[in-house]
Amino acid sequence: MQENPAILLLEDGTVFHGKAAGKVGTTTGEICFNTGMTGYQEVFTDPSYFGQLLVTTNAHIGNYGTKDSEEESEGIKIAGLICKNFTNQYSRPQADDSIQSYFEEENVVGISNVDTRALVRHIRSKGAMNGIISSETTNVSSLQKKLKKVPSMAGLELASKVSTKEAYELGNKNASYRVAVLDLGTKRNILNNFLSRDCFIKVFPAKTSYKELKAWKPDGYFLSNGPGDPEPMTYAVETAKQILADNQPLFGICLGHQILALAMDIPTYKMHHGHRGINHPVKNIISGRCEITSQNHGFGVSPDAINANLDKIEITHINLNDDTIEGIRVKGKPAFSVQYHPEASPGPHDARYLFDEFVQLMKENK
Repeated sequence: MQENPAILLLEDGTVFHGKAAGKVGTTTGEICFNTGMTGYQEVFTDPSYFGQLLVTTNAHIGNYGTKDSEEESEGIKIAGLICKNFTNQYSRPQADDSIQSYFEEENVVGISNVDTRALVRHIRSKGAMNGIISSETTNVSSLQKKLKKVPSMAGLELASKVSTKEAYELGNKNASYRVAVLDLGTKRNILNNFLSRDCFIKVFPAKTSYKELKAWKPDGYFLSNGPGDPEPMTYAVETAKQILADNQPLFGICLGHQILALAMDIPTYKMHHGHRGINHPVKNIISGRCEITSQNHGFGVSPDAINANLDKIEITHINLNDDTIEGIRVKGKPAFSVQYHPEASPGPHDARYLFDEFVQLMKENK
């Protein structure tokens, strides 16, 4: 492992010193933190983290190695890693590689030996901001110049950068249901949840038109999770509007939830520091039950706008920590969405019933 000194510089001038982790180099992005105690590889490969520097609050990262089958996409999507202990030695016999080798192969820059508790407290107080990690230079003034050129996450359209370039099919062609997936940065375990429910799926690039999606003759449409600001994604919003106008079954997760809200003229906003972890409590307003959820988002849908449009939209889920909107249903339409990740990889499986509800919608609309 490299023992190079490394530096983390935040947009507000705060500096943290540590050691190089992964590839020696320099990387930039928006700082965010995840409080999960396991599932680091699934998090690293989640396309929703594209363009972000990830702070892991768990003290040890790498202690169970990496495994090819546990990737949520093709390779690491985070822009860089910030952690306390970057553990190269691993204890899991099933692991394929060490985390250091994995990061080197993926050309990912990181920094370890950082006081992550102090860093997270800083972000929680000051809000999400851009940062730069470097194990090439510790010259603060030169790093500040590079950091000033990094754009804010607000207004960034990133989904089309991580979306599939070519459409592809998965599953049994003779399955009971056909689901058209608009890939805005989908995770493999979301697709697996459809496949395990007798669905044949076709995954389409982010900017695919509704006409092309409909030509495949699906029984339902899915708007996936993904990175960046939903507001500039007018192409996806227009597709969602056309699906709604056609009264077709529609399910959205995370970014897909925000796209559905925008299609209903509900604005989105950038959160102070977002929700990222695997223990967020959410209440299902319809059933009255609570569930522990896996979350990863830095944008939300406006509660004021939704409350002003309750004739068109029903609130189905709320976050019990801060009362943010976690789920909606369009009245008079077979369409619903949630802000969190019901596939929960990593995380608890309390919310996987939502995939069953979508299958039931397709069954009723066949």
